[in-house]
Amino acid sequence: MSSSSLLQASISSSSSAFFANTKINFNNRAQNVSLPAKPVGVCTCVATPQAEKTAFKTQVSRNVNIAKLQAGYLFPEIARRRAAHLQKYPDAQVISLGIGDTTEPIPEVITSAMAKRSHALSTLEGYSGYGAEQGEKPLRAAIASTFYDNLDIEEDDIFVSDGAKCDISRLQVVFGSNVTMAVQDPSYPAYVDSSVIMGQTGEYQKAVEKFGNIEYMRCTPENGFFPDLRTVSRTDIIFFCSPNNPTGSAATREQLTQLVQFAKDNGSIIVYDSAYAMYMSDDNPRSIFEIPGAKEVAIETSSFSKYAGFTGVRLGWTVVPKQLLFSDGFPVAKDFNRIVCTCFNGASNISQAGGLACLSPEGLKAMHEVIGFYKENTNIIVETFESLGFKVYGGKNAPYVWVHFPGRSSWDVFSEILEKTHVVTTPGSGFGPGGEGFFRVSAFGHMSNVLEACKRFKQLYK
Repeated sequence: MSSSSLLQASISSSSSAFFANTKINFNNRAQNVSLPAKPVGVCTCVATPQAEKTAFKTQVSRNVNIAKLQAGYLFPEIARRRAAHLQKYPDAQVISLGIGDTTEPIPEVITSAMAKRSHALSTLEGYSGYGAEQGEKPLRAAIASTFYDNLDIEEDDIFVSDGAKCDISRLQVVFGSNVTMAVQDPSYPAYVDSSVIMGQTGEYQKAVEKFGNIEYMRCTPENGFFPDLRTVSRTDIIFFCSPNNPTGSAATREQLTQLVQFAKDNGSIIVYDSAYAMYMSDDNPRSIFEIPGAKEVAIETSSFSKYAGFTGVRLGWTVVPKQLLFSDGFPVAKDFNRIVCTCFNGASNISQAGGLACLSPEGLKAMHEVIGFYKENTNIIVETFESLGFKVYGGKNAPYVWVHFPGRSSWDVFSEILEKTHVVTTPGSGFGPGGEGFFRVSAFGHMSNVLEACKRFKQLYK
């Protein structure tokens, strides 16, 4: 029997009404099939809903402090928007002057030292495993002599790490949740976010765009981007960055003297972020420890990231002087050492070899050349926006240019620039409520890209 005959025979009479006079294709041949319809009763088909699938949930509650955070961390959010823009305009030449990521090659005098150390690991004589969590002694000594010469900072005050950002979170673990916090406004968002995660803050107050229990020290063009300390409430910890990210401003010796005295008067600890100190052009302090008495009230954290292009290599350091004591007289350095030994196995030995090469005479010269390159980019950006009539701040002592757009939302300006020029910047409000009405332009980029971006800025705002 043919396949068509088998099919005709197997069709049940209950469904024949549906197939009467229906054209069916068998073996790619169209045939008219006429099947006698048989009276049947009405059949009602009822769809049975599938049981709703629910994901298995543990009985572990979410950290309520992380739940306080309003959105993703600023820079991944910018990267997300950049990716969405590229999906919309796949052929666009997008230039990134937003996230402060270095773009120029690491000088060979530094990479050759890392390569040599890396190769040595393949030999019996050169292999090494775990190292000291605080860092290798030659590197700690070189950091002390290079950046803190004649400042009474010793090598065992220095903790080598995988970067200043990582150390900020480790310091927060040292401080715990029962402390109060002050930050510059605007400021690097890691200070506020890590405070929120640790449980040091209250809820986010949408009306004022601030977290409760954080003292926001407003830094504006009117006060020279240095807070009026007479209006600042007493807190346990004061985060302070100079040269500042994002405003590019740098505190003077007189201003830092006021800050140290303010901390002493209030029994506070300053966490001083000096990650951009080598960009300083003015005769301002490059370390908080240049200020008399600072070792009794301050910690300093810094990094090779923006000096040597180590944003991916990862290497930094934090200075915790022996003279810095908690209220009960216990040394802060001992608790920080305990956290480092518990949470960290030490910076990569290959990275540390690179760090040591950075601080050789040849390495220092090479780093200054890289910094000089980025400072040229900064000058180009500053001149561009000044020629367009904008109020421009920063740039002289830091690789960031802070541009004022009064009366406009920072995110709106960010979106306008991205949409119309395909250039990524950073909205000022991402650094705190004091950044609203500004946006930050980073000088980290190939000069050809910086020149092209500035050409597009001129076309947009001429």
